[in-house]
Amino acid sequence: MIFLLGICSGFPWVLIGSAMTGWLTDAGLSRTSIGLFGSIFFVYAINFLWAPVIDRFRLPLFRHLGDRKSWIVFLLLIMTAACAAISLISPQADMLWLSLLAMTIALASATCDIAIDGFRVDSLDPDTEAPLIPYAAAFATSGWWTGYSLLGAAAFYMKGLSDMSWASVFSYLALFCLMMTAVVVLFVERDSRRLAQLEKKAAALGQGMWAQIRFTLIEPFRALVQRYGSTIVILLLSFLFTFKMGEAFLGRMSITFYKEIGFSDAQIATYSKMVTWWVTIVFSLIGAYFNHRLGIFRGLLIGGLAMAATNLLFAWIALAGPKESLYLLAVIADGFTSAFATVVLVSFVTLLTDRVFSATQYALLASIANFGRTTVSGGSGYVVDLLNGDWATFFVLTTLMVLPSLLILWWLIRRLQARQFIDRS
Repeated sequence: MIFLLGICSGFPWVLIGSAMTGWLTDAGLSRTSIGLFGSIFFVYAINFLWAPVIDRFRLPLFRHLGDRKSWIVFLLLIMTAACAAISLISPQADMLWLSLLAMTIALASATCDIAIDGFRVDSLDPDTEAPLIPYAAAFATSGWWTGYSLLGAAAFYMKGLSDMSWASVFSYLALFCLMMTAVVVLFVERDSRRLAQLEKKAAALGQGMWAQIRFTLIEPFRALVQRYGSTIVILLLSFLFTFKMGEAFLGRMSITFYKEIGFSDAQIATYSKMVTWWVTIVFSLIGAYFNHRLGIFRGLLIGGLAMAATNLLFAWIALAGPKESLYLLAVIADGFTSAFATVVLVSFVTLLTDRVFSATQYALLASIANFGRTTVSGGSGYVVDLLNGDWATFFVLTTLMVLPSLLILWWLIRRLQARQFIDRS
């Protein structure tokens, strides 16, 4: 279940990420324009603002499906409709409508992620099933990359190995989104009695409308600060914001870089999608094991350093040109380090989340982690243009971006250990 929901979470990034970038690049948009178009991902960075609604209510229309499933199914249907509409227009003639539909998918996907993450967190009891959390994170990561890489590869294969237009590709992607929705309906949701606990806490504050609104919108965040203290929360948010900034800048411009350097759509599908998918599946599970053995601090530190170092391989490609062997080496190394870092990061955030407010608190922490790769990285194309297309220097800069997060991490871990929220191993 967790793996399949991960696919539902990763697939929208094909629709408004890699496939859309390929379409816009072929349509002749500039690097800066493509980077700015990707700023629609900013909704992933602010989805915690409406996460309390997902935590507190079921959708009446799909109420019989369950607490989280009711939202997931509804939002997947919205994404299906928007993707089908995109297949009927072109960037050159209908850029405004394309942007609005892409924003619709981004909003639906960011909201769906709230429910999906809540589903995963609710599926495990932290008191009795804590050792399983890294493996759940691994399956979620593997699922996300399956949705993003495998289905992204399918999109580029359809485009690169046939005469199919990008509009036709999006019509097939809409069909797959509908199929995913049908599969999710068959899932069985675990009864965590979370809503009953929420209602009990809400009743303690009184029955007035203001009391209930305050509980829904404010209590999840207040509970987080009350549990850890303001200093730890500030350090935690700062770390999450900076940890994947370099990876975000690289990822936003990767498709444009591959096309400019001379790789074909079929090569991009094979190496950046298919190879990355297999590498991520394998190393997510291996990463879960080492995460359990190494502990949180060592796992995050090693993952961060390795993730930054692999960006230098892309600088090497920029200098050497479109060599397939070097491309293969880069995507294997990047897939390994990204999978390792993601598993340990998801495990870390999951452990810090209160199960009563699981979707809201996880959404807050995950959205801050997403802020760099969804919002700030919108300026990545501008940076490349500012460097006059010097891709090698750009990738070196993405390597340096991780260093501040590791300094913050060291300070954060010391604080958590001092307050005995994590052990010193």
